[in-house]
Amino acid sequence: MSTATSTPEGTGAAPNLPSSTLAATTGGRPAVGRALATVLALLTVFGPISMDLYLPVLPALTTELGAATSTAQLTITACLLGLAAGQLLAGPASDRFGRRRPLLIGVAAYVAVSLLCAVSPTVETLVAARFVQGLAGGVGIVIAQAAGRDVYSGGALLRFYGRLTVLGGLAAIVGPLVGGQLAQVTDWRGIFLFLAVLGAVILAACLAVFGETLPTEQRTTGGLAQTLTDMGQLLHDRVFLGAVLLTGFVNAALFAYLSGATYLLQDTYGLSPQGYSYAFGLNSAGFMVFGFLAGRTSERWSVRGTLAVGVSMVAAGAAGLLATAALDLPLVAVIVSLLFLVSGVAVTTPPATSLALTGYPHIAGTASSFLGMARFAFGGIAAPLVGLGTGVTPLALVTAAGAVLGALAYLLTTAQPAPTHN
Repeated sequence: MSTATSTPEGTGAAPNLPSSTLAATTGGRPAVGRALATVLALLTVFGPISMDLYLPVLPALTTELGAATSTAQLTITACLLGLAAGQLLAGPASDRFGRRRPLLIGVAAYVAVSLLCAVSPTVETLVAARFVQGLAGGVGIVIAQAAGRDVYSGGALLRFYGRLTVLGGLAAIVGPLVGGQLAQVTDWRGIFLFLAVLGAVILAACLAVFGETLPTEQRTTGGLAQTLTDMGQLLHDRVFLGAVLLTGFVNAALFAYLSGATYLLQDTYGLSPQGYSYAFGLNSAGFMVFGFLAGRTSERWSVRGTLAVGVSMVAAGAAGLLATAALDLPLVAVIVSLLFLVSGVAVTTPPATSLALTGYPHIAGTASSFLGMARFAFGGIAAPLVGLGTGVTPLALVTAAGAVLGALAYLLTTAQPAPTHN
């Protein structure tokens, strides 16, 4: 098992944090107050809420804008690719300029572009706006992970990543449920207005609570050349690379589910938007529960062992979908298979994040950006593939490929001892 050891960087003395966000603990080491911890958690809702809230109305959006299914699914792909690119840019920027300034810029931009999504006249305009929305939303996700690495270490760091996973699952539950209910009183444009309001609330919380977690003396210097050097260092670490690739591949399976399940469950199995939201909520509840358990299990048992369990669950879910496609199994088989799949992704998240970030407190933003880039870029590639066919088969094939490639990437994480920091 690999855990972080306490360092000045890892414990996050953070002299620039407002006193309201820190509480004294024994030994003179500051602890993160609830207000800051809550804001860090809220920042992680950008991805799942942006993705999940409008999924129940995606078929209606497709019809209203006169788009093909595969074209409408590009609104998902564009957001995913934007989330990936946004994190890849914001992570290194936050290592150089601090966490707070890039965060506020990103959240403010998210609010503005959500309004643009709401007034998009064509599917092409919406696809472009969704890409920019993803760029802005990615800033919050990567800075939440990096700021957590600034102020947590050891078991607390694993528990923090477990909580982020839980919150992502909670947002995934709330998103389609709220989206399904909003579909009763508004159209997809109203849902994007709701996202703008949510972004404004988070911006206000950041302004009130989020102080700088990365002191000036701990920031990187050297500009682009140093950033490229840092990236090269990370990519030469086989454990880091394995954790990043595994994260990307299992999330490719997850986002294939996010993209394809709304059509599969509504068009193939005849569920209403509300019925879909309940089925989606059940699977998301599994994501939340197993994400919480994975954080605890990684801390108390084994990081790599927990990772192996998660990969096995993803493989079992994909196998269930393949069996459903081959044997024409009923709806319950699809729901159970998806439950295994999404819960397995949740189990992999805390240990994979810990393996990737534990050894790099000085460039946590850059390291986090690779994780986010892999998660959303791989997901963005996988999402439209499930629209190339009908029924269960396309989703089964894409998720199975993600599971197999994720299992191969897992082998890289066992190639050498995880890096430790001094």
